[in-house]
Amino acid sequence: MENLQWRLFPVLTLVASFLFLLYFRESSELSQSVCSLLPYDHYWMTGKRVVTPQGVISGAVEIKDGNIISIVKAEDWRKKSKTVPVIDYGEAVIMPGLIDVHSHLDDPGRVEWEGFPSGTRAATAGGITTLIDMPLNSYPSTISTETLKLKIEAAKKNIYVDVGFWGGLVPENAFNATALEALLNAGALGLKSFMCPSGINDFPMTNASHIKEGLSVLARYKRPLLVHAEIQQDSESHLEVAHGKNDARSNSTYLKSRPPSWEEAAIKELLTITKDTRSGGPAEGAHLHIVHLSDASSSLDLIKEARNNGDSITVETCPHYLAFSAEEIPDGDTRFKCAPPIRDGANREKLWEALMEGQIDMLSSDHSPTEPELKLLNDGDFLRAWGGISSLQFVLPVTWSYGQKYGVTLEQLASWWSERPAKLAAQHSKGTIAIGNHADIVVWEPEMEFDLNDDHPIYIKHPQISAYLGRRLSGKVLGTFVRGNLVYKEGGHAPAACGVPILAK
Repeated sequence: MENLQWRLFPVLTLVASFLFLLYFRESSELSQSVCSLLPYDHYWMTGKRVVTPQGVISGAVEIKDGNIISIVKAEDWRKKSKTVPVIDYGEAVIMPGLIDVHSHLDDPGRVEWEGFPSGTRAATAGGITTLIDMPLNSYPSTISTETLKLKIEAAKKNIYVDVGFWGGLVPENAFNATALEALLNAGALGLKSFMCPSGINDFPMTNASHIKEGLSVLARYKRPLLVHAEIQQDSESHLEVAHGKNDARSNSTYLKSRPPSWEEAAIKELLTITKDTRSGGPAEGAHLHIVHLSDASSSLDLIKEARNNGDSITVETCPHYLAFSAEEIPDGDTRFKCAPPIRDGANREKLWEALMEGQIDMLSSDHSPTEPELKLLNDGDFLRAWGGISSLQFVLPVTWSYGQKYGVTLEQLASWWSERPAKLAAQHSKGTIAIGNHADIVVWEPEMEFDLNDDHPIYIKHPQISAYLGRRLSGKVLGTFVRGNLVYKEGGHAPAACGVPILAK
């Protein structure tokens, strides 16, 4: 009997190993099917317009276990042995997924405004594969290790794209280097501050002293400080609005209340500090990034001069400043209210010129939604309505559609929306279709037009507050891949939210 047991032991071991491997494979396949609309994690995608750092090629990209492992041109692809599945996208564009470094997803605490699930589903439908969430509009604001932990917990299993987090620089923590270091050590990718009232009670404005202290801490981590650059000026037009002398339903009234001089004053003050970021300066290693620039006149000239002097500084603008002009905004249509405001058509032309010439480094959505009631759509009061453009799903087709007039190329889109944002957020495995990078990819058809109306699938929580509704756009997203998972294709999302919270190390 004992001999029989010993003879059976190898057989039983073999059977147990087989059952374990079978279980493991089935579990792996189940996990893959939940996270992706594809049943496999090793495959090729081919197309005639693949946007790479070396230019647009006709070729193929090999993806395995979430990463890009091979890129070949069409002539070399024909010689390859096709032992794994192939997805042929033909004439569609295969481009690095968009990285939006400026988005408010309002989670936790204000999920009735947006929230991680709806916001990141909308992102995938727009070709965005990575979001960096702003520290305010959620509650509480992300200004400490404790509040960052709350945000990370809220994101887990609720995000369809990878999501990183900016921490907040506020008067409460600005002079406390230990607190700022703790926030950065906990994974914040950098800090964000306001030079004017933010509209959020637990995120008060900072001044030049706070910003200087923040930069000195960030220098040791080589991470950026993002700044909302407006300083309130008591100009004659502002005082007229404050005293109720203008029609609150008119966009021109709101425009008067936040003139370009506010941006210019803030940038002038910032540049007294950014000289410290020069080589050999006390804040060398720190970097200042000006968010959502609206003024294309003197503000840009100041930034250009500072960069020529060696200051470490970049600047972004947003699609709504490039698509709309103040003259086109109807009275009472508060969907268009944002801060800084949308300025006139001449300013818009200058913004495009600066973007095309490289004076503006990148684009971001500044997706800033709220509940429809706070937009005061019925009252149409520009002075009291919540300011923010709801745009996350539309930034790729908007940039492309309005950029055609200026000759925007696919390579420029990839630079503004992927490569440069990846560099700002220190995401070195993202931003380009390159061997070793995450397979974060958007596939889209630039020539395909569509009407953004009630029949178009929209995934942001409150579509009715978006200023883009009613527009005819070019550039339809066919599929979005995050770390090799097909998380969105026309008509649907992957069953599970398998995006990864991004924490700085």
